[in-house]
Amino acid sequence: MAASISAPCITGWHHSKFGKLDGIDPEVLIGQVAKAAILHAGLQPEDIDSIHIGTFNAGFLYQDFPSSLVFNSLPQLRFKPAVRVENACATGSAAIHSGLQSIKAGESKHVLVIAFEKMTELATPQVGEVLLKACYVREEANVPGGFAGVFGKIAQTYFDRYGDQSDALAMIAAKNHKNGTANPYAHMRRDLGYEFCRNVSDKNPFVAGPLKRSDCSLISDGAVAMVISTADEAKSMPRAVQFRAAVHVNDYLPLSRRDVTRFEAAELGWTKALGDARLTLNDLSLVETHDCFTIAELIEYEAMGLAAPGQGARVIKEGISAKDGKLPINPSGGLKSKGHPVGATGVSMHVMAAMQVVNNAGDIQVPNARLAGVFNMGGAAVANYVSILERVN
Repeated sequence: MAASISAPCITGWHHSKFGKLDGIDPEVLIGQVAKAAILHAGLQPEDIDSIHIGTFNAGFLYQDFPSSLVFNSLPQLRFKPAVRVENACATGSAAIHSGLQSIKAGESKHVLVIAFEKMTELATPQVGEVLLKACYVREEANVPGGFAGVFGKIAQTYFDRYGDQSDALAMIAAKNHKNGTANPYAHMRRDLGYEFCRNVSDKNPFVAGPLKRSDCSLISDGAVAMVISTADEAKSMPRAVQFRAAVHVNDYLPLSRRDVTRFEAAELGWTKALGDARLTLNDLSLVETHDCFTIAELIEYEAMGLAAPGQGARVIKEGISAKDGKLPINPSGGLKSKGHPVGATGVSMHVMAAMQVVNNAGDIQVPNARLAGVFNMGGAAVANYVSILERVN
């Protein structure tokens, strides 16, 4: 039975390949995904009412005022309102929410959301310095290892409280890399296997605390765009994936003010999103969650309600989060395999989920998917966004 359309809908999208994209100007990449997303929605550029661009930047590129860049590729958009949105690693979801707010305010019928990042033009140490701008600088800017060091401290605190979780973290990494082999957009399409992810080696050294290289997401380039339309407009469009819920919850920035082994704002986000959607976790077909580091996915199992605090390991060990498990988590390969071009990640996660619920996800398709959850966070569970997307025929 087809669901009725009662909320704004994703009606078109386009996703670049993620990876080290040498030789392509970010401005060109933005234009490519924007044109393709509008075409996918069955619209013309003139139909777009506002543009919402997400990029973290903060030093990745010198060009730090991108809101009108897409006009150079699509001059039909000139004079439309365009805004740049930023919220650390949740920048993409923040851009989506900006678009949703424009629709809900009655200012737009169709919004174009574009998210991108070009990270690989900097050396790895410089990338770490840029990313650390998303921490509480007063207390955390000198953490060794950059943001990996921040999550290394989170992992060590979790280990100290609940015991060594290295087996579970290696299983999460192996799962996501195996899933990512089937994703044509993924940065790393390589099945690393549990043994490689579990053991320290020259190719898989410790990076920060108990986290190894295989526990950390990739430094990637990429861009994604989507069109979001009003419920009324979506009824006559080729495809429609509606937002059953779209929730945003922020927490303290300093780690010192929180229990770092619990993502409490993420818990609140999931509780509110499921309540708004009048669903339970058991109703979902899959979840795309923010595995910037494997310890993050482990704690997110607990935040979404799959396990009690300290019990997240059982979710991966019992196969619950496997692609053929009770609730597949990151069938796309997640940030671990797909890559993490910071500003683009949130929109990418929503596109991956939308592809699933319209049964157009190719080799990463979860059978009979109709409802998908998305969790995207900025910083160490500071800016938290939870969406529930529903297939609409």
